[in-house]
Amino acid sequence: MRRKYPVGIQTFSEIRKGGYVYIDKTDLMWEMTQTKFVFLSRPRRFGKSLLTTTLDSYFKGQRELFEGLKIMDLEAEWNSYPVIHVDLSPAKNQTCAEELQKTILFLMKPLSAIFGREDDETSPGKLLCGLIRRAFEQTGKQVVVIIDEYDAPLLDVLHEEEQLPEYRRVLQEFYQPLKASEAMIRFCFITGITKFSQLSIFSTINNLNNISMLPQYAAICGITEQEFTTDMAPDIAMLAEEYECTPEQMHAELKLQYDGYRFAGKSPDVYNPYSLLKCFNNQIVDNYWFDSGTPSFLIRQMRKFQTDITTMDCIEASATSFDRPTEAMTTALPLLYQSGYITIKDYDRKANSYVLAIPNKEVRTGLVDGLIPSYVGIDSGWVRDGFALKFWRLLQHKDIQGAMEELKAFLAGIPYVEGFKQKLAEVKNYEGFYEYTFWLIFNMLNVYARTQVKCMGGRIDFVVEMPDTTYVFELKVNGTAQEAIDQINSHGYALPYKTDDQQVVKVGVQFDRDTMTVGEYIVD
Repeated sequence: MRRKYPVGIQTFSEIRKGGYVYIDKTDLMWEMTQTKFVFLSRPRRFGKSLLTTTLDSYFKGQRELFEGLKIMDLEAEWNSYPVIHVDLSPAKNQTCAEELQKTILFLMKPLSAIFGREDDETSPGKLLCGLIRRAFEQTGKQVVVIIDEYDAPLLDVLHEEEQLPEYRRVLQEFYQPLKASEAMIRFCFITGITKFSQLSIFSTINNLNNISMLPQYAAICGITEQEFTTDMAPDIAMLAEEYECTPEQMHAELKLQYDGYRFAGKSPDVYNPYSLLKCFNNQIVDNYWFDSGTPSFLIRQMRKFQTDITTMDCIEASATSFDRPTEAMTTALPLLYQSGYITIKDYDRKANSYVLAIPNKEVRTGLVDGLIPSYVGIDSGWVRDGFALKFWRLLQHKDIQGAMEELKAFLAGIPYVEGFKQKLAEVKNYEGFYEYTFWLIFNMLNVYARTQVKCMGGRIDFVVEMPDTTYVFELKVNGTAQEAIDQINSHGYALPYKTDDQQVVKVGVQFDRDTMTVGEYIVD
């Protein structure tokens, strides 16, 4: 019998009362509440809102909802506190700072109905200050403040030099009472996607505890491998039956599709909870995280910083380069990490250095779909329907000659999206443009492809790894295909991939700048 999955349900009380599947994180939540001011950054659809509603129920003393959960062994008192819970996700896409103020005040109307509002509380900060004071006076108990999606109003104006500071000032004024009201606050929890500096947003909260990269809280959102194999074993078995495979095979497929996130140097991998639950609910393994597409704010920032997307499978970085305030970005790396498009894959404690990469198959596919029009000017659906399947089958049959002819015809017939032709004229003389095109096409096929691969002889333009064959490409715009093959051989590019069970195919490709397609190629 299929279980009930809380797809689209983020309210803890509804999940518990409705008998939906719930992965118990209440022990980590309880430990977190032993601090006073807490900040947590996590990607969208990772359970942040569920965590805020769980905190809401806990601090309201709704003990019956927690029966059978881990917190029952930790909490003895079950005191009830007044809770001020504000979700700022509806405050997206505001036209100006004044409209943002009005929207936040509107979102706080239900709290005003409970704790009252005075006439001079005309701004979000003044109203929050008054609500905390009245809640404290009316109940005689300290107040709990929960702010969900604190950065939602800011994401769409990250690229706006005039609007962003104005929106930040609105939020600064809103959060300012938290420090002044410290004596009346029992616990304050703030969560969102990005990490703005305390100076720019939480200017007065000098004791805000950022737990986003602490190992003990790395699994507070998401589903760990242990939780997956124990709590969700029946769901894996049922889906395996649907796909006519073994539970072990289905486990491996789901791991490849939805696992791979890490939020600290020393951390278990976690699965995307939204995608996993939707997969079990629909009984279909598919790409669910991108139901609403790649966020426009991310695309804009990647274009602003001219992000080299071909490096996203292996980025070596210090924590300060990706876990930094959003407004202090000099690359799109912090936003890519905080949004969940790349994640931690390895950590060297001695060097305090991280390796970042795309988390899993689902993110790779969705990211490529979102980036193809922006970086190459091609409609992704047209690529997949008109080219990808034929190209993939030719590679599977090791018909590299046929695959290259298919690629040549495909590039010659690309219907570039409107507004891209001028950009194309500017970049067509650069090998990097063709590397982008190659990278996007291969990743759309879910083939592991890397560019600018380091080896003893230098850097290989492009490497494509398949189960029993590795393709080593050298691309030339100002050169010949023979020169490309000679470079592969003279620099020993193929040597690292030669093994007893792996065939290596060397491909030299020359691109024609006038036709913007493959001019000639040599396969060795």
